Amino acid sequence: MQHSQTHLRSRPISAGHLRAFEAVARHLNFRAAAEEMALTQSAVSRQIQSLEEEVGVALFLRHTRAVELTSAGAQLLLAVQQSLPRIDTAVRQIRQSAGRKSVSLTTFASFASMWLIPRLEAFQRDNPEIDIRIDASDVAVDLEVADVDIALRYGTREVMPPTAVRLFGETLTPVASPWLLKSSPPIKTPADITGFTLIEAGDAHRTHLEWLTWRRWFEVNGLERAQPRRWLYFNYAYQMVQAALTGQGVTLARSSLIAESLANGDLVEVLPQHRMDSPMGYWLIAGPRNALRPEIKAFWDWLQVQAITTRETIGEVPDPDTVDNID
Repeated sequence: MQHSQTHLRSRPISAGHLRAFEAVARHLNFRAAAEEMALTQSAVSRQIQSLEEEVGVALFLRHTRAVELTSAGAQLLLAVQQSLPRIDTAVRQIRQSAGRKSVSLTTFASFASMWLIPRLEAFQRDNPEIDIRIDASDVAVDLEVADVDIALRYGTREVMPPTAVRLFGETLTPVASPWLLKSSPPIKTPADITGFTLIEAGDAHRTHLEWLTWRRWFEVNGLERAQPRRWLYFNYAYQMVQAALTGQGVTLARSSLIAESLANGDLVEVLPQHRMDSPMGYWLIAGPRNALRPEIKAFWDWLQVQAITTRETIGEVPDPDTVDNID
C-alpha cells in the first residue's frame, strides 16, 4: 500500500480535478463552486478529495461554515490561475481556426508597426480567406518548437540560418519633420545637427546596437566630441520616429522603415549626402514544418514583392544571395 501511494504521488497529477479546485478556491465554498459547475456538492467534494490524495497534502482547511486554503493550496492555485486561462485561450483559437487557412508570424515590434502592418491591408484584401496572426516581440522565438510559420528577423548574415532570405538592408539617415526645419536654423553641415534635440534609443549603446548611435554618426563625420543641445530617449524605433514626426527633434532613422514617410513628405532627410551604411539586414525565415502550405507560400511571395518595393524606394541594389522561393 505504501508503495502504491508513493508511486501515485511521484507521477504528474491528472488535470481533470483542477477546475473544481479553482472554483472552490475562488468561492471558498463547495456549494457555490458546485452551482457554478452544474455539479452536486458531493461530486465537487469527491474531486477535491481525489486531488488532495494525488498531491499528497491537504489543499483546504474545512471549517464548520467556511473553507480556507492551506499554504499548499495557495501555491497550487497560483499555478492553476495562470495555466487554465492559457489553455482556454488556446482551445478557443483552435476552435475558431478549425477548417480555416491561417498564417502565424513573429517579428520585432518596430518592424511590425512601421513596415508590416501598414502594408497588411493589401494582402488581406486580396486574400480574404487567410487569417493572419502576428506575434510582435523583441525576443526571438525558437522556430523548432514555436507554433509559428514565418519569422521576420533583423541582423547580419552571419547570425541568420542558411535558409534565411534577405529582404533588404538599410542605411541610417538623420530625419526631421518639415515644419521643425522651417522654424529652425538651416542644417547645412553635420555640425549643425548639434543645435537640435537628438532622438535616440535608450539602449543603443549596448554593444550589438552601437552602430545605431548618434555617436557613431558623429565619428564617421569627424565630430567625435560633438554634443547636442539635449537628448530624447525612447525604447523602440517607432517611438523615435513618432517623436520626429511631431517635431520633437532629429532622429537617426533606418531608411527601410521610413521610406514611405520620406516619400510622402512627412519626414525630410536633413543631410542626405551623409547617410551611414548599416551592416544589418531584414530576413525572412520559414518555420521548419510549414513551408509547403499554400497560404504560407502566398504570404511568403507577397512579402518578397513588398521587399522589392522597399529596395526600390531606398535605392538598394538587389542582394545577389536573395532566394526567390521556398521549396
